[in-house]
Amino acid sequence: MLNARMMSMIAVALIAGQLIIRGWLVATGNFYWDDLVLIARASSNPIFSWEYLGHSHDGHFMPAAFLLAGVATWLAPVNWVAPALTLIVLQAIASIAVWRMIRVIAPAARAGALVALAFYLFSPMTVPAFAWWAAGLNTLPMQAALAWIVADAVGLARGDVGPARRRAVWIRSTVVFVVALAFFEKSLFILPIAFVAAVLANGSGRRALTSTLRAGRELWASLAVITAIWTVVYFVTADPTAGNHSVGQTARLVWRSVNHAIVPSLVGGPWEWDRWTPSPPTGFPATWMIVAGWVVLAAVAGWAVTRERGAVPIVAFAALYAVAAQIPVMWNRSSPETAIELAQHMRYLPDTALVFAIAIALLVGVRPTDAQPDRRHAAEETSPTVLLLPTVGALAMVSALVSLVSFSASWRDNPTGDYLDTAVATLHDNADATLLDQSVPLEILQPVVYPDNQISRIFGRVDPRPDFGTSTDRLLVLDTAGNAVPGGVTQRRLVTAGKGSCARPEISGPSRLELDGPLFRWPWTVALSYCATRDGEIEMKLDGGRAARVPVRSGLGSIYVRLDGGGDAISVRPVTAGLRLHTGAGRVGEAVEARFAGG
Repeated sequence: MLNARMMSMIAVALIAGQLIIRGWLVATGNFYWDDLVLIARASSNPIFSWEYLGHSHDGHFMPAAFLLAGVATWLAPVNWVAPALTLIVLQAIASIAVWRMIRVIAPAARAGALVALAFYLFSPMTVPAFAWWAAGLNTLPMQAALAWIVADAVGLARGDVGPARRRAVWIRSTVVFVVALAFFEKSLFILPIAFVAAVLANGSGRRALTSTLRAGRELWASLAVITAIWTVVYFVTADPTAGNHSVGQTARLVWRSVNHAIVPSLVGGPWEWDRWTPSPPTGFPATWMIVAGWVVLAAVAGWAVTRERGAVPIVAFAALYAVAAQIPVMWNRSSPETAIELAQHMRYLPDTALVFAIAIALLVGVRPTDAQPDRRHAAEETSPTVLLLPTVGALAMVSALVSLVSFSASWRDNPTGDYLDTAVATLHDNADATLLDQSVPLEILQPVVYPDNQISRIFGRVDPRPDFGTSTDRLLVLDTAGNAVPGGVTQRRLVTAGKGSCARPEISGPSRLELDGPLFRWPWTVALSYCATRDGEIEMKLDGGRAARVPVRSGLGSIYVRLDGGGDAISVRPVTAGLRLHTGAGRVGEAVEARFAGG
């Protein structure tokens, strides 16, 4: 028979086991996509500025996540150790908060309580968002806050909190709520989840609703006010409705998420994860896992409804949330170009896993329909169904570990870590040089996130490093592996040679170097040969862009200049008095490895 001490020991062992496994997962992982966007913004803005903290990131308003990412970047730029430790610490806080919540919801439960904990700790629904730093910074604080506030709400609803502690409890939960919102706007779901959980823990029905409202009135009022304020702030600062949306595509994505992600996760699936860089891993459950998941779901729901008093609203609550929580996420991703497999990435599901754990705790915490209150323990300990739970749970845990190992193998198929390590070492070795800005390789970040895909932003806080300038007379670029190699300029447009000569320079004042065709506005690199009458500076500019001051040397030379703009000519103006210039043929294009620049 499980006693309280043994329960605590098993819970500690389960949490420790989860953290060890998650520690291995992050130790073998590295930065990915949005992680670099966070680093780029933290490296190019003061980390306490509103421009940084209040930035709308892909429709998210997350100042606390930005702050934590900024501090980690400031302490150890482009170093995976700090983010990995952040994820482990946040996961530990969330796991402990979930166990506290389960004990508050179901204080008399034994094996069932441990099943609820194990389901949360090892569900595949919580893995992808944990491994991805940017996603973990959003969802882990939400999980911890949700568990904490649900526990406080249930305690207030049941009258377990004395009058002397009521004020401290609702103020504490309000603060936790605000902190969670600062990490992730989806934490707005905490209020309805906590309220429904408190009502269900109090017996459900009209009487439970009324008593729950009365018992936690201060908490509900404070959370409601914060929810209203934060909703307004969110829609003012973020742009979650941008882009094209489709009701039909939303419905398909939601169903795909339920049928190919949530349901197979109930039996520890999927076991197969595939990846097409730079996309994240996608889970592909076998058909038998989908079928088995539905069977398990039906069996648990049937057992609960026939055995447990008040089980129907609990099962309905979990099922409704599993579907409803996917709708706003999938609506924001419902453009016609969105692949249906997006729903199988499973990074939007950690809160669903936690709501399922809440439902399990509520089910094992209510009294069987055929048992008296004083026989509750005996009913739980001797019921064949309840005794079977640990066995079924253990099998599901093993299946979930298989899924995690498969996910880890796919997650490690990521060139980002090697590229960053090599690039940082290269920047250290070339600290005395001047580099022009350039994009990181497409398999690391794509131009859609410009300018946060530029090396000057991602490596901005690396020290020592070269200066990232607008011009140089020796073009070095980082190759796809992160090494410094000789660079060249692709031939997007040709620069017409000047009509003078070195003996008779044609440029002594404002002039325009004609191109062989127009350029659309973009950050271009110009390669230009020249001969100058003296050392000095010239000013170069494309239409619609900012002018760049470029040093030139007396005699023959060549320059590489980074200019933002477009048009069909380059404006050139000597800045140094008495400087005259003759320009040879040149190119405008992208800075690339010399071997790819062409003749």
